Amino acid sequence: MNKTIKKLLIKRFRSFPNAVVEFDNPTFFVGKNGAGKSNFADVFGFLSESMSLPLQAVFDKRGGISVVRNRSSVRSAPPILGIGVVFGKMNGASGGRFAFEVKAFPNYEYEVTREQCEVRCDDGTRYWYDRSKRFNSNVSGLRPALEPRALCLPVVGGDERFAPVLRSLSSMRVYLIEPEKLREMQDPDSGKVLRRDGSNAASVVKELERSNPDGLRRVREILESIVPNTKSVRPKKHGNKLTLEFTQEWGLHKRLDFEAFNMSDGTLRVLGMLMAVFQFPTPSLLVIEEPEATVHPGALGAVLDLIRHAGRITQVVVTTHSPDILDAKWIEDKNLRIVTWQEGASFISTIDETSRKALRDHLARAGELMRANALHPDTDALFKESSKIKEERLFEEF
Repeated sequence: MNKTIKKLLIKRFRSFPNAVVEFDNPTFFVGKNGAGKSNFADVFGFLSESMSLPLQAVFDKRGGISVVRNRSSVRSAPPILGIGVVFGKMNGASGGRFAFEVKAFPNYEYEVTREQCEVRCDDGTRYWYDRSKRFNSNVSGLRPALEPRALCLPVVGGDERFAPVLRSLSSMRVYLIEPEKLREMQDPDSGKVLRRDGSNAASVVKELERSNPDGLRRVREILESIVPNTKSVRPKKHGNKLTLEFTQEWGLHKRLDFEAFNMSDGTLRVLGMLMAVFQFPTPSLLVIEEPEATVHPGALGAVLDLIRHAGRITQVVVTTHSPDILDAKWIEDKNLRIVTWQEGASFISTIDETSRKALRDHLARAGELMRANALHPDTDALFKESSKIKEERLFEEF
């Protein structure tokens, strides 16, 4: 079972004052609208973008550090946000950690106050660096220039010993597919990475044709199982733009070709999710937000099959508020986390013992519990998690 990230530690990020989250694969984060699911998904987007963009640009994209830093809880809390990641097995490493803290100042200013990375190799060797006012490492000769407003890892990750962490973080992807973006004429690009909203899907299909024809064949098979008679999807050129063209066949020699602007929202959303899963190279972690939106309930079984398949090749995180999504027989209590909004802040917990017992004894599925308003967070665990970040520090002492 692929599990790039075993544990995530959040400290004053967006609506979360703190959280310690452990993962299965797939893991479904369930909560009402406004509970904080999208803010949670953005932790992964923030981390990934921070590996390839200046930290200032990552904050600016979200409205500045004053928007990203949580201010909804204790007003006297220090103006510091932090994120910590505990890794499972990575390419070339048996595990590791990465964490950083950023302190906010007036006028959207900030400073990285501490950053730490550790990589554990299969042979037991361990490499680490710890950056605060000084840079310390057990790797001799590693002396990056410290920029108070920038992370070290995007530079240090060029060293082969820390590269597994950089690769794992930078290749995480978050998706909220927007069908309207798939309808529009698209500027061609390499097709190596599907954009968050799916707006370069035609280029991704084109790249699959070139580099992974078996993957594209699988995409077409799944698409036909969801949208009957849809035999093919391919890129189509209009001048210097690309669009998507679909072929539907039925009966004897009966065929129609449709461009994307003629297709339903549900069809385009499903195609976007298929591109997210089958893009090449495969993301190290895949976050899919609200896969149920605009998709006919009768097609959600195939969408769930897609999510389950994705869990075999990468780590999958899903945010949803749909009981139909949770109706799959294979979803167990270990796959579920509840996101709640309480007193102006978001919290994440496992499900309570009553819900857990109902699932384990096959008395009900998670979707049925949700419809009956009987899928509840574990309030005891919620209390423990809210204080656990104080016990489980972002940083280790080397």
